[in-house]
Amino acid sequence: MIAAEILERHAGDSVCHLATTGRRSGRARVIEIWFATDGERVYMLAGGRDRAHWVRNIRADDRVRLRLGGTTLAGRGRIVTDTAEELRARQLVAAKYQGWSEGRPLSAWAARSLPVAVDLGQEA
Repeated sequence: MIAAEILERHAGDSVCHLATTGRRSGRARVIEIWFATDGERVYMLAGGRDRAHWVRNIRADDRVRLRLGGTTLAGRGRIVTDTAEELRARQLVAAKYQGWSEGRPLSAWAARSLPVAVDLGQEA
């Protein structure tokens, strides 16, 4: 099954599990996190921005694993820097968890958090 099909099947799940590699320890670090899907891409928002350890880990080593249901997918994590993609990430996550809809302002959390993307289908 391809990544997009797995993401589509699990798009409504409440959380996913993101595994990064500890930037100091080199050990696997797994967090449970809110997410939204878009094709073969997953978006997350880091409320702690660059202070979040999982963000620091991705900056040091972008290879990640994402577990949805019983399936683990490999990918590459990155900080979203494109303005249009950043807005899309914020809107997707806010729509899923906060009921955001077109024409309404984003919550402070959705507007200020750091958008992070995981591009799946890339070997990690």
